[in-house]
This record gives sequence, structure tokens and C-alpha cells, in this order.
Amino acid sequence: MSVIRAIFWDVGGVLLSNAWDHTQRAAALEHFHLDEEEFHDRHEMVVSSFERGKITLDEYLERTIFYRSRPFTPDAFRDYMYSLSQPFPDVLQFAQALTDSGKYFMGTINNESRELNDYRIEKYGLRNIFRLFVSSCFVGFRKPERDIYRLALETTQIRAEQCCFIDDRALNLECAVKLGMQTIQMQQLEQLRGDLAKFGVSP
Repeated sequence: MSVIRAIFWDVGGVLLSNAWDHTQRAAALEHFHLDEEEFHDRHEMVVSSFERGKITLDEYLERTIFYRSRPFTPDAFRDYMYSLSQPFPDVLQFAQALTDSGKYFMGTINNESRELNDYRIEKYGLRNIFRLFVSSCFVGFRKPERDIYRLALETTQIRAEQCCFIDDRALNLECAVKLGMQTIQMQQLEQLRGDLAKFGVSP
């Protein structure tokens, strides 16, 4: 087995709560008393552009929420979106320990819109842990598209078999496997520690 030199992490569902997944969207719709079907149809039409960084958060909200008058402001809705992001402190602490060991290149591969991605990087100190952010909003590709993993490998110039990718969704791991990367499906921290240990990875 090749020695692991790089560890790539999903962000939402692994290090932090999801930023704007179905759970967060459902909470916002309930909080602001919005029609789920009406919103969902509009969201599905623009979410790819939103996560690829092709439209801004303001444009996304204009097309999905504020295409007509509302009893709340865009700022109020945006602030609520941001408030839904919560850290997983024990996982962040473990990731920081791996970084501090100096043994591994640490990066992320994640699907996220630009404003939420920037907010979460800043809010939770992710620059202190990761050297590279292969985010869909920066690179124009989304998991599980092959090119987002390829870009991470080509940018770091680390062989695929020496890279481990951690994600909470099996579909997002399948393409990484086809490219030769080692993968772990995240369920809980102790399971993650154990699976990394099988690859010889520890702080």
C-alpha cells in the first residue's frame, strides 16, 4: 500500500454542517413560511450555476425568493442562511492535529457557493488547517464530476494512490476511487480515525 501524503476533505457533513443542503433549505422555508414546491422548482434551475460560482448569492436569492415582494429582507434571509452553518469541533480538532503533525498535505474538495464557502472558511478558521480549497465555486466543477478530483490531483502533483479523500456520501467517493485515490466514507469521528489508521495515517 502506498504511503498517504495528502488528505482531501469534504466540508459539509464532515467538518461542518452542510451549508445549503436540503435540511438547511427546509429549515429556511419553514422559518420564512415559504412554499416548498415553488422554491424547489426555482432552486433546481439555478443551483448548478450557484455552486459553480456562475451567479452570486444575491442573484440566487433574487431568482428563488425575491422575484416577488416578501415581508422580510434579503439581508434577513442571508443572515439566516449563514446561521445554519455549525462546526463539528471534534472533527476540526482532529484535522488540525493532522495538519500540525506536518506529515500530510491537507486540502478540501467540496461543492459550495462562493459567499457561503468564503464565510465558512473565515468563520471556522479553515485556512489554519488546509492549504488548498478545491471548491466548486472556485473551479467550476462539482462533485461527483471527474474533473474536480482530477484538478485536485494535478494541482498538488501527488499521485492518486498517495491521496485519501473523505466524504460522507458514497456517490462522491466513486469517481475518486476510479482515479486511484484512497477513500473513506465519513460516519463518525472514531470510525474515521480507525479507517485512516488502516492507511497508516495518524497525527
